[in-house]
Amino acid sequence: MTSAVRAVLVGVALLLGQGTGLLYAGESVRVGVIDQQMVMERTKAGKLALEDMKGYSMTRQKIINSDEQELKELQLSLEDANGKLTDAARQEKEEQFRGKAEAFQHRLQEFNREVQLRQRELVAEYSRKIATAAQTVAQKEGYVAIVDKGSEALMRIVLYHQPALDVTPSVIKEFDRQNP
Repeated sequence: MTSAVRAVLVGVALLLGQGTGLLYAGESVRVGVIDQQMVMERTKAGKLALEDMKGYSMTRQKIINSDEQELKELQLSLEDANGKLTDAARQEKEEQFRGKAEAFQHRLQEFNREVQLRQRELVAEYSRKIATAAQTVAQKEGYVAIVDKGSEALMRIVLYHQPALDVTPSVIKEFDRQNP
């Protein structure tokens, strides 16, 4: 058993025992399952945030594409003018190309860092909001715990659950109510 799975199981055990006192054999325990990604994609505020993030990334990508095109054109002008330029002019153009290439690499790295930071901030903010909505649903509907399913891309946390345990639609409604 991996340490991540062990940590999830310990967390679920703690959640089950927290605030409910000791559970005794025969007592029914309601545990819900949620798909946080679906909540993000299907809520009004989540859709807007994802569109904003997409627009932010696309703006950066357009700048990078423009810089890349400029570099290609400069490189082609160097290749075309092979015999037409003096050594000094050729050396100056090559230095200009190297400078622009370095600036391009720096800008690309900076934009990637900015986009990753903004994505992490978005995920953290919406994870908190989703947790608040899930807690409200749990309290209203009598769930002892609501566990995130995880995702196929990262790590599937809940390997199996009965469809009736999925509270994602209820959390979506609550999220939209809390975040108009």
